[in-house]
Amino acid sequence: MVSSNKLKSMDFYRKIPRDLTESSISGAGLSIVAALAMMFLFGMELNEYLTISTSTSVIVDNSSDGDFLRIDFNMSFPALSCEFASVDVSDVLGTNRLNITKTVRKFSIDGNLKTTGSEFHTGSVAHAVKHGDDEEGESVEGAMVLNAHNFDNFAHQYPILVVNFYAPWCYWSNRLKPAWEKAATIIRERYDPELDGRIIMAKVDCTEEGDLCKKNHIQGYPSIRIYRKGSDIRDAHGHHDHESYYGDRDTDSLVKTMETLIAPISVESKKLALENKADNATDTMKRPAPRAGGCRIEGYVRVKKVPGNLVISARSGAHSFDSTLMNMSHIIHDLSFGMKINSKVLNDVKRLAPYLGRSHDRLSGREFINRHDVGANVTIEHYLQIVKTEVVSKRSYEHKLLEEYEYTAHSSLVQTVYIPSAKYHFELSPMQVLITENSKSFSHFITNVCAIIGGVFTVAGILDSILHNTIRLMKKVELGKNF
Repeated sequence: MVSSNKLKSMDFYRKIPRDLTESSISGAGLSIVAALAMMFLFGMELNEYLTISTSTSVIVDNSSDGDFLRIDFNMSFPALSCEFASVDVSDVLGTNRLNITKTVRKFSIDGNLKTTGSEFHTGSVAHAVKHGDDEEGESVEGAMVLNAHNFDNFAHQYPILVVNFYAPWCYWSNRLKPAWEKAATIIRERYDPELDGRIIMAKVDCTEEGDLCKKNHIQGYPSIRIYRKGSDIRDAHGHHDHESYYGDRDTDSLVKTMETLIAPISVESKKLALENKADNATDTMKRPAPRAGGCRIEGYVRVKKVPGNLVISARSGAHSFDSTLMNMSHIIHDLSFGMKINSKVLNDVKRLAPYLGRSHDRLSGREFINRHDVGANVTIEHYLQIVKTEVVSKRSYEHKLLEEYEYTAHSSLVQTVYIPSAKYHFELSPMQVLITENSKSFSHFITNVCAIIGGVFTVAGILDSILHNTIRLMKKVELGKNF
């Protein structure tokens, strides 16, 4: 059994009797300074231990081959009608998706970017538009010619006014012309404008009546509009001023449509044609016409993570466009890549990397206006280079906190021989930024605290010894003692 004396011999901290020690004012002052220094350094070390540290590295993008990238957008086009606005996506792998509607919403807007009604529904055409190309016989001018002076009079005179807005140079207008004139002649004979007075078919040459066509928001040729008498006094709660016809363009189809329109209207009353509730096949061929000449387009698309294009332009398989009159000026309210990030999550992650979130919507709030200084046929192009950023935490177990896509943008106005458009060329970087949250060891914190206490205590002891011996030396010199 180990004796107590042998055990005491292992004591590293032997005690000196208190009556053999001597206290001093200088030692007390130094002790106070040492204690304050220990507290200050301990606080600094504790703050360092509690502060989150990160490391940033650049690695090869670890996305899998089947991953898709989501593009969210919200843009206003003051001079592009929702009737023909199309969102298209293509990439270098051969993907080519035209006129995406499932995840895209459109709203007609005025010149002040104010929404003029409910959502504009483009609808779908189940088959190619049929034309009366095989019809024979002389083309008889059966449609009434309208201009800016008599248009309003006719619109208020007849319960139903159907107008063909056309351009003589237009291929589709020329294909429609024989059937339109023949149908107008048949309708005029069956429903005499003077005796019956329920319907009249007319036409407007947009090359001569540009202001009238612009007033009616005509951007594609031919555009067939259906005006109902009195619709101009009922524009609240989403009611439209007129409708657009997208059905077949042969004589029989046109005549059938006209007869369907006037069926609910009696000859005697010639009432306002506002309550047409006919449930027939022609309803699928008629849709509310845009109430303004602009369009706000919002929604999202999913694309492969390869270089590609997001294109917004006027598109139709049965209309022509005058490219010299197209203006693709637009205002970007939002354009971002990847899933939307919750603001709370983003704020939490910004504690790790305060610079995050500065470039994920770089173009938001920007305006790109073509004031015709560079001429007509102008396409506005944006070149976007996208970099993926991941934030990973390793505090308890490794998990992903955030995945964000930031981008740089360069824009330009380019003249083109094609229909003007707004193009967004995007390309993802093969590299990604990885931000890792590093955990700190508690044992390292304890070691540093011990080092602080021991170091300050030792340094204070050395300073106290030097100060004490210096004071003693000075006293001996003053007393004249030899040593």
